[in-house]
Amino acid sequence: MNLSGNTILITGGSSGIGFEFAKQLSQMGNTVIITGRNKDKLSKAKQMLPELHVIPSDVSSPAEINALFKKVSAEHPKLNVLINNAGIMRQINLHSANSAADSITQEIETNLNGPILMVQAFLEHLKSQPAAAIVNVTSGLAFVPLPTAPVYCSTKAALHSFTLSLRAQLKRTKVKVFEVAPPATATDMMNGHDPKDMEGITVMDCAEMVKVSLKAMKADCFEIRPGQANQLKLMNRIAPEFILKQLSRPVERMLTQS
Repeated sequence: MNLSGNTILITGGSSGIGFEFAKQLSQMGNTVIITGRNKDKLSKAKQMLPELHVIPSDVSSPAEINALFKKVSAEHPKLNVLINNAGIMRQINLHSANSAADSITQEIETNLNGPILMVQAFLEHLKSQPAAAIVNVTSGLAFVPLPTAPVYCSTKAALHSFTLSLRAQLKRTKVKVFEVAPPATATDMMNGHDPKDMEGITVMDCAEMVKVSLKAMKADCFEIRPGQANQLKLMNRIAPEFILKQLSRPVERMLTQS
């Protein structure tokens, strides 16, 4: 994949992994558009990187996705790369009576429905470009679940499966399909985890994770598993019960606290 001279749309690009992708890709000579739900975060991202184009948009809303497509395709007709990065992760105790339907499915709407609908909205436009790419950001937890975050892990496993199918269906087009499955990465998403639950886990620097991912994309490596994400997939193949037991340890603390 050519990593310069592109027009790139990144969902959830105002912070964390999305912002780091925006930063590094901007430095490589690309036009970068970021979206997000939080207008304040978008404004701060614009202040840090004035060259960014920012558009408030919520990937959990089909109406907002349609509006985003109309705006981006009109203002940036050369758009040729879509990075589906927006995501949320929550620790959920399934015993809790407060798990209302609209709350417990929130991650599904953002992490899974959002990327699928973004692909649906932008695919024909991407196919019309001389060269294009779709990048779905999943997780190392797509390969083995962290039971304290059951919905998050389910959405990432489903998005991994969707990405495999998408790649197969687009094999005769000019659209390359990449998956980036980050390990535990130093972003705000990690703030809610108890330090005891992180024992034995190496948290990867965000800038390094993105750098490694972009290098792999340049080499047309389509399933990218930086750091411990690669170990998670390997361990789930050779010792699935062991690795699940290890990742299930935080459940005891969750149940005790409840």
